[in-house]
Amino acid sequence: MSSSIKTSLFTAISRTDGPRRDTLRRELARANAASKLDAGRPKLVLASGSPRRMTLLAQVGITPDALRPASIDETPKKGEMPRGLVLRLARHKAETARDQIANDTDIADAYILAADTVVAVGRRILMKPQFMEEAVASLQLLSGRTHRVLTGVCLLTPDDRVRTKIVDTRVRFKHISRAEIEAYIASREWRGKAGGYAIQGLAGSFVQKIIGSYTNVVGLPLTEIVGMLTSEGFPIHYAWLKAAEGRDEM
Repeated sequence: MSSSIKTSLFTAISRTDGPRRDTLRRELARANAASKLDAGRPKLVLASGSPRRMTLLAQVGITPDALRPASIDETPKKGEMPRGLVLRLARHKAETARDQIANDTDIADAYILAADTVVAVGRRILMKPQFMEEAVASLQLLSGRTHRVLTGVCLLTPDDRVRTKIVDTRVRFKHISRAEIEAYIASREWRGKAGGYAIQGLAGSFVQKIIGSYTNVVGLPLTEIVGMLTSEGFPIHYAWLKAAEGRDEM
């Protein structure tokens, strides 16, 4: 959709001569549905500021047009199970980002991608430790046993259709010695990591076996995300072709 049409719509819905319920995002969705013209290259907003997730998306040729990290309460509800938690938080993050961009003339009609990852041992949820003592306790719990890494993914299309998915990966750790735990805690790599470890870093030496998506454990399940975006018309493979053209010109 041309910038002039976007500007006109923004002007129309910004009038204060009466109550307004519609946002620019909704107006653009209706206009795009009614128009048979090419709406131009679709945009993508990532509801996260995680460098790991940015790196993973770049690996498959995706560069978000904007980042809108959602500051929400991630505390599990009483009795909430891991799968329910990651799905609820991913959707909440996506909807929070949608509300942030709803009247932004540059990205109001963007796709919105959000995700939330937790580590679980049985029904017990291990969140991101804030203190060393919590990180030590997490590693001691994971030592010598199998745990699950669950990521809830939520994709909002420009017309606000909701796509969700849960990806579940099983990871088995070797027995981690006290000296290894102390050294890992000293590395500070555990900071900001679900379960207190990063599989793509030093903690990769703890892993004996993994069943499922490796990138899910890193922070985003790429196979599933690429599938979701592609099925909703986001042109991921176009970026691959452009990259190939660039290599041919070198």
